[in-house]
Amino acid sequence: MLIINIKELFGIRESVHFLRGKEMAELPSVRNAYIRITEDRIAAFGSMSDLSPREINETDCINAAGQFILPAWCDSHTHLVFAGSRENEFVDKIKGLSYEEIARKGGGILNSAGLLNETSEEELFRQSWQRLQEVRSSGTGSIEIKSGYGLNTEAELKMLRVIRRLKEHSDLNIKATFLGAHAYPADFRNNHQGYIDQICQEMLPRVAEEKLADYIDVFCEEGFFGIPETQQILDVASQLGIKAKLHANQLKNSGGVQLGIKNSAVSVDHLECIGEAEIEALKNADTIPTLLPSAAFFLRMPYQPARKMIDSGLGVALASDFNPGSSPSGNVPLLISLACIQLKMTPEEAINAITINGAFAMGLGQETGSITPGKRADLIFTKAIPSLAYLPYSFGSNLIDKVMLKGKF
Repeated sequence: MLIINIKELFGIRESVHFLRGKEMAELPSVRNAYIRITEDRIAAFGSMSDLSPREINETDCINAAGQFILPAWCDSHTHLVFAGSRENEFVDKIKGLSYEEIARKGGGILNSAGLLNETSEEELFRQSWQRLQEVRSSGTGSIEIKSGYGLNTEAELKMLRVIRRLKEHSDLNIKATFLGAHAYPADFRNNHQGYIDQICQEMLPRVAEEKLADYIDVFCEEGFFGIPETQQILDVASQLGIKAKLHANQLKNSGGVQLGIKNSAVSVDHLECIGEAEIEALKNADTIPTLLPSAAFFLRMPYQPARKMIDSGLGVALASDFNPGSSPSGNVPLLISLACIQLKMTPEEAINAITINGAFAMGLGQETGSITPGKRADLIFTKAIPSLAYLPYSFGSNLIDKVMLKGKF
C-alpha cells in the first residue's frame, strides 16, 4: 500500500529515544509526502518528488491530498475497564465536596468497586469494548489499562481477564496493569495490613501465575497507600518479575516520585504536587514523568508544571487517565488542547508527549509512537486543516478523518 500526496507527514524518525527538554519541541516532518505500508508495518516514507510515476501507477494507492498524517496516540495511563458511571459524584463536586470527602462517604473508588463486583465479566467486557472503540475512533492506537476497581482477589482477576480479552480481540496495542492497591475496601477500613497481605499473598501470585499483568501500580498517597505500604507491595511484585508504575503526588507531595525512582518504576503518574526536589530527582533517572491534565481539569486541581519541567531539561508523557470518577474521557485531541492551553506546552511538545514519549511510558518505544521504518503502521489521518496548531486550537471540533492500525482502517 502506498499513501500519496500527504500534505504533511509528522513524527518521522529514523531512530527513536525518549525525548527530553528542547527535543520535545521538535516534531520532524515531510511536506507533500508519501508513506509505504507493507503488511502491518511502515516500510518507507519520503517526498513525493522521490517517487517515480511507475511506482504510483503500479501500486495500490490511497490519496491523502490535503490531509496531515501523524502517529496514532499512545495513552499510557487509563482505567478504561469499569462498570457504570458516577455522574452523581460529578454533581457532588459541583456542590463543593472534595475528592477526599466523596471517598469518605463511600463514593469514589469504593463506589466503582461496588458496581464492578455486581457486574458479570461478559457485561464488563461489553462496556469496555464500547469504550475501546470510542478511543480508537479519536486516534488512540496504543493504550495501558489498569485494574483497581475490584479490591478483592476474584474481582481484580476478573478485570485483568477482561483486559486480556480486549487484547485478544482488538487491533490496539494494549498493556495491562494490576492496581489492586487502589484503595482500601470497606471490610479492611481498620485493617490496612490485612488488605496489603491479601494483595501480596493472594492477588499478586495469581496475577503472576496467569500472566495477567505487564505492570503493577500503587496509589501512593497519604490516606491511601503510604511509602512503607507501597514499598512492601512493590517488593513482592519485583520478586515475581512485575515492573512498577506509580500514582504519585496527585493530592500531596508525599514522596511518591522519589519512591518510584528508587524502585526503577517505568513511570510516575499525575504529579500535580511536584516541587524542585522531584524535578531534580527525575532529571537523573530513567523513570518517566507522566502528566494527566484531564484529571486536574475535572477535579479543579492545580495543573502540573509542565513548562517548568520541560524547560529544566525533563521529558514528559501525557495520558488521559480515562476513568469514571476523575477523568471520564479518553479523548486525546481534547487532552492535547488542555496541555497547550493550561500546561503551556506547544502543539509539538504535546503531540510528542502523547506519541513517542507515551509509547516509551508503556515499554513500546521501539514498536510504535513515530513514523519509523519497521514500526507498526498506526496512523492518524486528519481532516483538511490549515496547520498543526489548528488541532489543539479548535478544541471543540472532531478533526480526525480516519485511523489506521496495523496497516488497516
